[in-house]
Order: sequence, then structure tokens, then C-alpha cells
Amino acid sequence: MTPRPSVFDTDILILGSGGAGLFAALHAKKTAPELDVTVAVKGLLGKCGCTRMVQGGYNVALAPGDSVERHFMDTIEGGKWLNDQDLAWTLVTEAQVRIRELETELGCFFDRNPDGSVHQKAFAGQTFDRTVHKGDLTGIEIINRLMEQVWRRDVNRLEDHRALELIPAADGSGLSGVLMLDMRTGAPLLVRAKATLLATGGGPTMYKFHTPSGDKTCDGLAMALRAGLPLRDMEMVQFHPTGLLAGPGTRMTGTVLEEGLRGAGGWLTDRTGERFMHLYDPRNERATRDIVSRSIMRRIRDGFGAGNGGVYIEMAHLGPETVRKSFKGMVERCADCGFDLASGRVEVIPTAHYMMGGVAFRGDCSTELPRLYAAGEDTGGVHGANRLGGNGVANSTVFGGVAGKAMARAVRLEGSLADPDLAAIERGLARAYGPLGKPSKDLGAIREALYDAMWTDVGILRDAEGLARGAATLAGLAEAVERSGAPDGDRRYDLTWMDRLNLENLVVASRVICAAAQAREDSRGAHFREDFPETSDLAASRYTVVRQSGEAIGVTTEPVAFTRVHPGQSLLVDAA
Repeated sequence: MTPRPSVFDTDILILGSGGAGLFAALHAKKTAPELDVTVAVKGLLGKCGCTRMVQGGYNVALAPGDSVERHFMDTIEGGKWLNDQDLAWTLVTEAQVRIRELETELGCFFDRNPDGSVHQKAFAGQTFDRTVHKGDLTGIEIINRLMEQVWRRDVNRLEDHRALELIPAADGSGLSGVLMLDMRTGAPLLVRAKATLLATGGGPTMYKFHTPSGDKTCDGLAMALRAGLPLRDMEMVQFHPTGLLAGPGTRMTGTVLEEGLRGAGGWLTDRTGERFMHLYDPRNERATRDIVSRSIMRRIRDGFGAGNGGVYIEMAHLGPETVRKSFKGMVERCADCGFDLASGRVEVIPTAHYMMGGVAFRGDCSTELPRLYAAGEDTGGVHGANRLGGNGVANSTVFGGVAGKAMARAVRLEGSLADPDLAAIERGLARAYGPLGKPSKDLGAIREALYDAMWTDVGILRDAEGLARGAATLAGLAEAVERSGAPDGDRRYDLTWMDRLNLENLVVASRVICAAAQAREDSRGAHFREDFPETSDLAASRYTVVRQSGEAIGVTTEPVAFTRVHPGQSLLVDAA
């Protein structure tokens, strides 16, 4: 029997407790302290998600010789001119504000130079060393301080609550709230809100090798698709070039060995011990992530793969003590798996890391659906076709703050609760509770088939034949998930049930990634078509837009608006 949801009302509902969600909560309370703010999270506040896992750092123009114009041009050129330029400008300018807020208001301590200035290290794909960091554990520093500050404020917490469905208003005026599942009890909960932020994070965990934690299953993107919202740039999935390859049977395989290793001068070598990046790009190991990932896969495909099928990263030539001091977390992580990063070599492989695509949103983080806002990795447009390392946590914190302020102002001005569409609630309940009591299938086998299809056919090197094969496989997996049930026993922390819901959302997102990749018949940034290896005319750049209606997936394209700079031009000339 499907239980009826209880109802909880709040002024502002924030889905997710990473950098975007927690910054939104803080800025909403700062802007309008009288408002009731609620943070709902699939796990524990500040203890799950991807911001906590950030190793490298935070890109911001602070040092003499650097500028927001230079950071902007690096971001646009790294994104292969697909970025929404106004969003990218907000990123680079507000990052300067946010980094000072992190230090002076929220209590973060970042590494310093001997003269007391903030230390900024080199990251690949950038023309200036601008990555602020706390050793190689920057995310823990940021998320711990944000978590402490949220705890100090009057913010409601719905922990171990997963979002199931965006529920529109009965009168069609926008969003009413979110249907949720209390995983502690197995009971549904309808949260009505005057403004809601989608900040659940992306997380391409549908690939065989991936960096995000297992709780990241594209829930926000799947809900947005079911609600009819447009997603842009979904073919753009970033693979971090150096995921630890520790062998089968360990979750450590796929976790990141950070960008700073290559930025500091680390080498990539093949099974013969020879460096190979010079064969593919003049920047060698400091090329952008998309180029390095493709180069590694080609080297492996040409028969130069190492023992577990990857390549090696070597740091010993920089001096073992220097490596131990500069990359303490990375050295310890590798040692835990039996590898010596400081004086030996460690096998790595590209690993799915970040989704540049997501919900289309405006500069104030509002979306096409009134009363719904979005920030962080749930959104598309900021990074274009490729994200620079260090721009991810900047994106989350910058636009999380923007969203919190915008929601608070909107609720103060004209906020009201809307009655929910009862039919939408029933559909959401049926989707979530329908599998219970149905015959169980082998969810593990479905997940492995998903891993294989996405890695082999919708991965780093793509072509029409592989994408068509992947699309057919994914359609079959969607049917397999639909037929799969879960035992209906104790619903409290029912992991089989949660896995079934997770897989459904992952397959939904995977099908959209594949459809967008089929539609883009050129190579751009993270999306590389071996049958269309050339980049089309940058001046005529278009980005993909995906919508889903029922089971049908529609892909269209829109022209990129060059609002600040056109291909072939640079803001650095004006800045000079």
C-alpha cells in the first residue's frame, strides 16, 4: 500500500548540501533572516556530495599580473566558445568576492606564501597560476567551514531525505514544492516552498570509472527532465585524466589524483616508461583535461597500456620530499593502495568527473519554471564544452550565493505557497513505491551493463556506430529497470529500493547524454567524435538543448550569444 505524504511548509527549500546548497542557505539567511530556510540532503549535511571531495582548489584572479579578464578568457577558450558568457563573467568576477568571504567571514584557511599572500598553484589549461588551495584537501576545508556556519544559524535540516519529484502548482503558476522520501522511515513527505533551489549536484556515476561518491545519481537532472525543463550541453561530460587505477574490487579505483600533480610538472608515461603527451599537444601534460584524457585513451588503444590497462603518472623527478610536502593527501591515498607516488609510479586512467551540462538557468539562478532556481553542477552553460580544473568549486560557491540572495529577495517581495498538482503527486508516488513487491531483478547486472555501455559507446572517443549501439542498449536498460522491483519489507534505509531508484535516474540521464552526443556532429571540448573530428566554425557555435516528454527525448540547438567577446577576439587587449 502506498502511504500518503505528510506536508511540511517552508519559505525556501534547498535540495543539496554541497558548496552551492550551503552557500545558498547562508546568503538567504543573510539577506532575509526572518525567512524559514530548509536544507534537504540525501545523506548527512556536509558529509556527502562532491564539494567535500575537491582536492585541487579554487580558481580566482588575485595576484599581480592576473585579472578577471584573463581568467574569463581562459574559461571561454577552455570551454571552446560554448559558454554562456554572462554566466562565465559572473563566475570570474564573483569568485574574487567569494574567496574573501570564505576567509574573512567563514573561517577558511588557505595556504600562504612566505610574504603572507595567498598561495596559488598551477592548474592545467590556464595561462596564470591562480588556484587557491589548502594543501590538496581544499574541499574538506571549505565544506567544513560552511557546515559549521549553517549549524550556527536557524536553518532546518532534512537529512537522509531524497528528492523524488518536482511538484508543479495546481494553477500552473510554477513550482509548488518537492515530493521527498524520508529514507529513515520509508515514508513520503511533500515539502511546499515559496522558492526551491535545485543543487543536488551532477555526478557521472554511470561510467565504469568515476570520481563522485555513490550517492550521486543525477537525481536533480532526472527530476528536471520529468518536469519538462530544458537541459543544455548534456553531451559534455568531463573525464579527469588521472583517476587512480588500483585494480578491480576496490572503490579507490577511479578516484582522482589531482590536477596539481601535472601542473607541478608530473609526467605521464606508458608501459615502456616513455612520456607521450608531446605526441598530442605542445603543452604536454599541462594540456586541458579533455585533450589529456583522449591522448591517454589513444595511447592505450595503440597497445601501450600498463598492467591494469592504464598509463602511469610519475613525480619522483621533482624530488620525493617535495612531493610528500606538496601533495600529502595524494601520497597517503596512493600509499593506502600500495603505491609510492613520491618516488615510484602510479597507474592511472581517465575517470568520469564532472558534467558541464545541466538545467538551463539565468544569471539570478532562476529557471524556466517559476519558483525553481538552480545552481552548481545541476546547471549548464557556465563551463561550455570543458571545465577548467579549479572552476568547479568556484561555480558552486558563486552561484549558490547568487541563488540564496535572489530567492530571499523574491520571497520577501511576492512569495506565497501554491497548492500542489495532486495528479503529479500521485505519479511521483507511483514511480517511487511502484517497484516495491514486484519481482526483483539483478540490479547489479543492470548497473554493470550501464557501466559498460557508457564507457565503451558514450565515453571519451565517440562515433555514430557506437552511439547508436549505446542508445539501443540504454533503451533496453530503461525497460529492464522498469521491470525490476524490490522486496517490500522493512522500508527503513532499504538499500535495494534506493538502488532501484538510483538506477532509474542514472539511466534517464545517460539516455540524454547519448542523445545530445548523437546530435552534435562535430568535436568540441569534452565531446569528441572520431567520425567528425574537426571543430565546426566557432563563430557559428550552437549548443544543444534536450527536453524529455514521456519516453521521448527531443534535441534542438540554439546559437551561442557572444555577449562579451567573439571568437578571434580577446578581452586582454581591452584590459591592457
